[in-house]
Amino acid sequence: MSGSVSGVSDSETAYAKINLALHVRKRLPDGYHQIETIFAFLDQGDVIAAEPGEGIDLRISGPFADGLSATDNLVLQAANRLAETSKVKIGAQLHLEKRLPVASGIGGGSADAAATLRLLNRFWRLNHSISALAEIARPLGADVPACVTSQTCRGTGIGQDLTPIPDDDLRDCVALLINPLVPVSTAKIFAAWDGVDRGALQEGRVMSAARNGRNDLQKPAVALAPILTDVLDLLEHCQPRLTRMSGSGATCFALFDSRAEAENAERRCRAAFGEIWTMIGRFR
Repeated sequence: MSGSVSGVSDSETAYAKINLALHVRKRLPDGYHQIETIFAFLDQGDVIAAEPGEGIDLRISGPFADGLSATDNLVLQAANRLAETSKVKIGAQLHLEKRLPVASGIGGGSADAAATLRLLNRFWRLNHSISALAEIARPLGADVPACVTSQTCRGTGIGQDLTPIPDDDLRDCVALLINPLVPVSTAKIFAAWDGVDRGALQEGRVMSAARNGRNDLQKPAVALAPILTDVLDLLEHCQPRLTRMSGSGATCFALFDSRAEAENAERRCRAAFGEIWTMIGRFR
């Protein structure tokens, strides 16, 4: 399949991902883990832009650009994979504006790769369906297919077997994300999981399943970054619908009924912890 571009720039948001619950069921021989999770996505995140160009190149800017490689990056891997599988002969000059903290449990490189696939699918006029893009994304990482869809869903297997679920009871929530700017290693967090299967994720409505669920990576993450306990305790005192760590950390989230409540909790966290990263958003 060949593509063509109109000669104008285009952009796509890499929506921040939240794991409302994350149950780790067992370790797999290939190094991955069998999980059950509820993925949900906020209405903001990093931004990927594309312009016509010779070859595929990447430039990175934004508050969290420092230390990121513009040559060894999931964005480039995603772009090259889409070009190879779709037999694209033209290029793109890509620009990643890195607004979300790195190694923070809210999508990061996976969301950036997914947004790149959606963007270039449109930019190169390939007309792949979202499900086709999610299939193309599978080799790029466990979370990338879910980030391609960026819709509330259950993830099983290593997180790539996705089932869309109704999220009406989530739509009126306002989410506050708090990251203490302490990066944690996903590999180290999973390695520190104690190997105990604490049971399946509940079926049913999203909020009920999430409340009755857990994040099995929260305990090992807290051991590596003790400040997470203080963040979660303060968020709990703000009386949200739900508070928990997302993914392998170190971002924590709290769901509120109103933006005013979320902003009040944000102020309290900033007063308590000083230099932190925060974001308030609604679910897609």
